[in-house]
Amino acid sequence: MSYRRRRVGVCAWVIGVSLISAVISSGQTPDETAEAALARLGKRNVGTHDPSTIVRCGKEYWFFGTGHGIASYRSTDLQHWQAGPPVFAAPPEWARGVNGKFKDFVWAPDVIRVGDRYLIYYSVSSFGSRNSAIGMASTPTLDPDDPAYRWTDHGVIVQTTDASDHNAIDASLMLDRDGRLWMAYGSFWSGIKLIELDAKTGLRLPSAPVHAVAYSTQIESPTLFEHGGWYYLIVNWGWCCRGIRSTYELRVGRSRSPAGPFVDRHGKDLLHGGGDLLLANDSPFIGPGHAGVLVEAGRSIMSMHFYDGTRNGAPTLAIRELTYSADGWPVVGEGAK
Repeated sequence: MSYRRRRVGVCAWVIGVSLISAVISSGQTPDETAEAALARLGKRNVGTHDPSTIVRCGKEYWFFGTGHGIASYRSTDLQHWQAGPPVFAAPPEWARGVNGKFKDFVWAPDVIRVGDRYLIYYSVSSFGSRNSAIGMASTPTLDPDDPAYRWTDHGVIVQTTDASDHNAIDASLMLDRDGRLWMAYGSFWSGIKLIELDAKTGLRLPSAPVHAVAYSTQIESPTLFEHGGWYYLIVNWGWCCRGIRSTYELRVGRSRSPAGPFVDRHGKDLLHGGGDLLLANDSPFIGPGHAGVLVEAGRSIMSMHFYDGTRNGAPTLAIRELTYSADGWPVVGEGAK
């Protein structure tokens, strides 16, 4: 998520009616038409910002999002979602030492199952600051009714300060084909970084270098995933968090190595401004961002937030089909059923 020039509260979208009318124009003026378009484009009736990758635990699917103590959501069918418990009743004690303006509004989590644990990586920061950290917590189950359910915080994974050239927020996790665990992260400044983590502990490997993997003037919210022998990196370009005025769009590159370099169809490195357009505004589906990819039974779906042009730009969950072209490039389809 973009944290420059933002007002506090990701759900504060005060947008004029005239702007809404402009967005829903071009033949989609009636509310019914706009709602039908959003249903086709994967809208789910749950408000969220920066949704994590969707994971499965038993018979339920879960994702996590920006919110007090880290918001959680659960579903049995990927269609109908209800709120689960927050990960933290109170913020970790170390968090205020990272940033004095931090309260308990935790940003941009991502979750992954590694072995017999679920690991959640989350961001601690404040708007416009590089005094930031990505922390990690674990639990053996996501089911709050299971006696084994308990989140254990493991502290800081990576941290930056205002003296750093990048910003430690917006984590994305991936296990590669060899079982190695990678984390991409970053927002604005010098762009997207990548480090290797210890797959046994989920913590940072002491000697792991920081790889620079993507840069643009407005870039953040990376997504790492693998398909068909390729590693893909999706990034957001543009501004989030401005309701219907948001300019977020998804760009993509790929590599044969999980550490890059990632290039687009034309061979341009994402580190030097490359990135094929994957998904952009499709009024009233505005500013898609913070993607996650779930692969199950050979089928891929992409989750994301977007700003709902029929509801003053409220951040909302969408789930859409993800397929691949003949030459192996991802293609986002309509809403997944």
